[in-house]
Amino acid sequence: MEIAITLTISPRLIARLFAATNERGRSFLLSFAAEITVSDDFRQGPLLVDFFEQYLDDHDIAQFLRLTSERYFIGTLERLALNGERMSRRGAVLALGRLSDYQSNSVLGRAMVDLDRGVRTLAEHAIGLVWNRVGLTIHQRRLSAVGEQLDDGDYDRASMLAGKIIQDAPWIAQSWFQRGKAYFHLAQYDAATRDCHQALEINPYHFQAAAVMGEAYEMQHNLVAALESFRRALRLNPNMEEVRARVIQLQRALKNQ
Repeated sequence: MEIAITLTISPRLIARLFAATNERGRSFLLSFAAEITVSDDFRQGPLLVDFFEQYLDDHDIAQFLRLTSERYFIGTLERLALNGERMSRRGAVLALGRLSDYQSNSVLGRAMVDLDRGVRTLAEHAIGLVWNRVGLTIHQRRLSAVGEQLDDGDYDRASMLAGKIIQDAPWIAQSWFQRGKAYFHLAQYDAATRDCHQALEINPYHFQAAAVMGEAYEMQHNLVAALESFRRALRLNPNMEEVRARVIQLQRALKNQ
């Protein structure tokens, strides 16, 4: 005689068990889970939510990424980032920024206009990370080096190294943006607008390129073009409060002309 047993397991318990066991133990839990009936709460709330909430409690990003990567494919995370519940979207976006690369650019770009501010904030940081994970390893190293030179204010070297990346891989939007930003700080505003425009042609979600292009146009006293560029940046990333303030100021300035 067979006896059917129905177990009700909370998602929090599953998450804790995953965190506490080794790889072999987690494999057993996954196979065992296929033979049991879980609660309705577990069906409605994916493990990702529990991993994310655990991360919010302990701030252990390494464990969050380990648990998430063991349980979810990148494609699944991308679907959750766009279609999951609020906490699922937050967790998925956080994970994509650390686990994925430029292939998730469009998903993270759409997440930047999510109705939830938390998702938007996480997406803004995540998309900046994946912009540098493109091309060959040597390209990624050079992008990182240019970023450091820009942070250090070494704009001449930054523009030259970014130019080398462009010569070798002109399809990398981030290198066009980096050179455009360097040109802006070197007061070469025409060159800055050209490079930032090219960055946006390759990557239409590059809100930083739109913002720098707006600044360059403003320095050239082309307020109409500056306003349009700032508006474009704001459409891509509504969290840019400084850009929002510039839009309001330029609208007033143009109205009074």
